[in-house]
Amino acid sequence: SICEKIMGEKGQEAFEGWYENAESQPRRYLDTIHGFEKAFGNGRRVALFSSPGRCEIIGNHTDHQLGRVVAAAVTLDMIAVAAPNGSRTIRVVSEGYSASVVELDDLAPRIRERGTPSALIRGVAASLTRSGFSPAGFDAYVSSQLPSGAGLSSSAAFECLVGTILNSLFCGGKASFTQVAQAGRFAESEYFGKPCGLMDQLACAAGGFAAMDFANPAAPQVRRLPFSPQHHGLCLFSVHTGGSHADLTEQYAAIPAEMKAVAACFGQQALRQVPEDAFWAEAGKLRGQVPDRALLRAAHFFEEDRRAAAMSDALAQNDIPQILALFSASGRSSQQLLQNAWPDAKPEERGISLALLLSSHLLQNKGACRIHGGGFAGSILALAPQELATAYQREMEAAFGPNSCRRLYVRPAGAGEILL
Repeated sequence: SICEKIMGEKGQEAFEGWYENAESQPRRYLDTIHGFEKAFGNGRRVALFSSPGRCEIIGNHTDHQLGRVVAAAVTLDMIAVAAPNGSRTIRVVSEGYSASVVELDDLAPRIRERGTPSALIRGVAASLTRSGFSPAGFDAYVSSQLPSGAGLSSSAAFECLVGTILNSLFCGGKASFTQVAQAGRFAESEYFGKPCGLMDQLACAAGGFAAMDFANPAAPQVRRLPFSPQHHGLCLFSVHTGGSHADLTEQYAAIPAEMKAVAACFGQQALRQVPEDAFWAEAGKLRGQVPDRALLRAAHFFEEDRRAAAMSDALAQNDIPQILALFSASGRSSQQLLQNAWPDAKPEERGISLALLLSSHLLQNKGACRIHGGGFAGSILALAPQELATAYQREMEAAFGPNSCRRLYVRPAGAGEILL
């Protein structure tokens, strides 16, 4: 049986290359199988799936302007035990939650599902159907390691997990990782009701370090980079500084809106379509046509977009000094130009700025730090040399609480089926 294979001599080998702690995975997957059996019954022939979380290495708020970004999949993941059920119904039970049930005979968006996992499931199935595939019904039990609010994109991981299950069970594995990612973005934007770019889903689907170029959003370019921080004596940390994203929607929306307003001054829809020298030639004259902050944010885009391209090359060449310099420059630019380091409505809350200050003080020029993701509240990323890692983690948790500073390991594999 699959349980015997998992717990057998070679069970651990199946998880090597996916996790830094492969020895602990057989028990975790076995527990998930037992969850599936409790929810859907025994005796089913099941398959195992995993979809990673992701972190944004560089490219803060560049993707929605058709820019460039580097992201990486991490070993913290969301896993599923799944099996076809011979029907036109998808049933997904996530550990600790009630079942999400989606009928595939009507894949139109449903208003009452907005903001729920069912919307994501229906949207992914609808996108793959549009791409010429024929999804059918399955049962799945899902368990997640991705901590809430840590900026590792649990929503994209879930979307890619559903897409990968459908791809494996019903599409013959013929959907590319880009198609799986696009299905996730479509589901989140059109069905779930949260407009988003494609970076999160592409990072989860592709795996490893991935340099992405969104100049053509319908067919983004993805360059896989075989870089490993630990091989160069570096530890990658995510520091969750606290604060809720719940009341920040308007602040997030203002960033692309202001960038697009600057692009419109040049007759374009996104800043990537505006020549940088044309922007600088007109920047001072545009004051009054657009807010001052919009000009600062546009300047951040041009600089960050170039940094993302340079980071891609630095990672490919294992140029550690350049990697650290670009990483730090990204953090400064987000704080000073993009201005997404604190929430407008809470002048007393400066968690991200404090985390950057403490990180810079602790790491000096031996490491680097930057804002991670949307900003305003949430997390930062830090690269710390191995000899400072323990002290760094201790001091950051003293400031932001137990388990707020989490070491991340980059995972080479994207969302996929675990083959025993």
